[in-house]
Amino acid sequence: MITRLYLIRHGPTHAKSMVGWSDLPADLSDTAALERLSAYLPADALVVSSDLSRAADTATAIQGSRDRLPHVQALREIHFGAWELRTWAEVDAEDPERIRAYWETPGDVTPPGGESWNQVCARVDAAIDGLIAAHRGRNLIVVGHFGQILTQIQRAQVLTAEEAFGHKIDNLSVSEVAQGPDGWQSGAINHRP
Repeated sequence: MITRLYLIRHGPTHAKSMVGWSDLPADLSDTAALERLSAYLPADALVVSSDLSRAADTATAIQGSRDRLPHVQALREIHFGAWELRTWAEVDAEDPERIRAYWETPGDVTPPGGESWNQVCARVDAAIDGLIAAHRGRNLIVVGHFGQILTQIQRAQVLTAEEAFGHKIDNLSVSEVAQGPDGWQSGAINHRP
């Protein structure tokens, strides 16, 4: 049985800083884009999101008549720790080696008080695996975040972290991956219906 995941990035926050676990709201004023996205997604899919309001509210906006699963905290964005809500320039002025290593060679480097890319992958992979195990063979609409989506693209396409970070993931885009007897498969990435 194949389980298809439609990974949706939440609506824009318009923040010009690193937004991880801060609960900033999404701008959901582009109702035409939300309607196109909802119409594109399978009508029989289950909808789940991270517990942050920008993802949960986006999920509500595209849910339609689909069934909703409880929010999953483990689907949150990268935990940026001390870098949270700060700009690249601000952090680069204080800790240039660490911030460059974090984004240019993602892996075990962590922001102070935050999590490494490898930790993000482990957290999100476990959450996605749990959803697949509980709803095998179903279509799942997973509304979340840039980093969370990249973890699954990396896994499905068997990429290095650096290759995964080369993908652009726009707000209100859908990236499709599937898991079945033959392993992971990847479909459209960063599609804007």
